[in-house]
Amino acid sequence: MSARPEPATPGDRVTGLVRALRAHGFGIGTGETVDAGLAVTAVGFEDRERVREALAATLLHGAGQRRVFDHVFDLYFPLRDPGERDPGRAPERDPGRDPGEEPRPAAAGPEETTALRERLAAALAAADEAALNLLAVEAVGALGGFGATPGSDGWSSYQTLSRLRPETLLARVRQALRAAGAAGGTEFADRLTDDEIRRRIEDFRERVRTEARRRVALRQGRDRVARRAVAATPDRVDFLLAGRDQLDELRRTVRPLARRLATRLAARRRRAARGEIDLRRTLRRSLSTGGVPVRPVLRRRRPGRPELVLLCDVSGSVAGFAHFTMLLVQALHDQFSRVRVFAFVNRVDEVTDLVARGRTDPAGLGERILAEATLTGWHGQSDYGTALGEFAERHADVLGPRSVVFVLGDARTNRSDPNLPALKLIADRARRVYWLNPEQPALWSTGDSVAHAYAELVDMRPCRNARQLAELIGRLLPV
Repeated sequence: MSARPEPATPGDRVTGLVRALRAHGFGIGTGETVDAGLAVTAVGFEDRERVREALAATLLHGAGQRRVFDHVFDLYFPLRDPGERDPGRAPERDPGRDPGEEPRPAAAGPEETTALRERLAAALAAADEAALNLLAVEAVGALGGFGATPGSDGWSSYQTLSRLRPETLLARVRQALRAAGAAGGTEFADRLTDDEIRRRIEDFRERVRTEARRRVALRQGRDRVARRAVAATPDRVDFLLAGRDQLDELRRTVRPLARRLATRLAARRRRAARGEIDLRRTLRRSLSTGGVPVRPVLRRRRPGRPELVLLCDVSGSVAGFAHFTMLLVQALHDQFSRVRVFAFVNRVDEVTDLVARGRTDPAGLGERILAEATLTGWHGQSDYGTALGEFAERHADVLGPRSVVFVLGDARTNRSDPNLPALKLIADRARRVYWLNPEQPALWSTGDSVAHAYAELVDMRPCRNARQLAELIGRLLPV
């Protein structure tokens, strides 16, 4: 695939950056885009880091967006201009390559790789930012190339780091710092030194990733790479694909997300409290003003706060989705008259108290639920039919005309009986039942999924990330 033309002016790069950030879900309006243009005009384009901070100050709405912003910024404002070649390497002409694509040097051999590692260890010990940037460029150029034809050529940060192995340089860098008198002496000092070296190594690894993305963008175009190769913000990460680090970061966002949701629910409750127009009394009052309804009469009501019941599948890959939702609802407990939380794998147990204690240790919530609750019988696979039946038999008394039930799970029954009558009983007793499914709708009722069968009885909604979850809770909950 041929590279798209590079932006002709810095202004084009700013608009390209804004377009890429919007594709990642950033709420950037026209006014903020204008402010960003004015900011970079004021600071100039000579100092790249000053441009970065000016754009971040005008475009970002929270600290959680900074990581994505930095990755996208590095694509549109790279350390090196697209036409600049690797230092120390002569330009190579290849009529089969696209204009603007960097030539591929020969792969580095063992001696060249060893020399790179020696220079990297010295740069890490000296914390030389310029040298580390240069080494990242050289390492990707020498170790990260793959593909044998112009159409398949690419650059891999994973391949570069696997061959360079910077994490194995810790002892060598520590020894260099001790020789320079900058570290050592006590066990505590050594530990601090090791932590600092690890931080520098991780920073270098990120420079390599940035350089690899920059080179790929030369062939595939910045917009394409910014959209597909930059990880999304935590609230847009698919629950079923999120790793441990991403789930931990999501848990840290529970409190601010709950505050925003509480504000939204309170506003809806205030609007609902005003009531609807009482047409009969409004017309009667209008007689005193010649039939003109100057002062409408409202049929005021006092909305009661709903009772919320969560029924959560905590097995397998859907466990992270369930745990995050539990913590979010617990943080919103003041918005409900009562919150009851039930977890299941193939048996159901109430975990309301465990979730309440999870506010102090959100990372350990899943382990506590599995250790202290009775969630499995004679096997460890999820069984929705048995779980729904047990809930309907043992806990149906928690449901009433004010109860709103959220069922969390992928509706995959492992070929067991889905027990549709039990779900219908729950739907009949509760005010509303919503099923939040973390799988995309295209996968519903494939394999062992009975999602469409359950969807005929209750309102099933796809809920694949934290942003969708917040929107659904804010929109579906009654006031």
